Amino acid sequence: MLDKKTLGAIIQKKRKEKGLKQIDLSIATDLSRNYLSDIENGRYMPSVEALSRIAACLDLDLNVLKMTEIQVVDESKGLVSAR
Repeated sequence: MLDKKTLGAIIQKKRKEKGLKQIDLSIATDLSRNYLSDIENGRYMPSVEALSRIAACLDLDLNVLKMTEIQVVDESKGLVSAR
């Protein structure tokens, strides 16, 4: 399982790629904007239900989050990884 900071970074990156604001994602997922902010900032690990809603809205494949983790971590260091 991903740690909450990495998962939050992935969610935030995908949301921004789709051109959504937190309020847009909040409305689409029926989750509060504050809760989404806390998830994106690594303060909370979302419940399975919340993560499923977020993933569906952002077209995130929950099965490949582990592979995405490597790229997000590397990008935060200014590196690009082909792992």
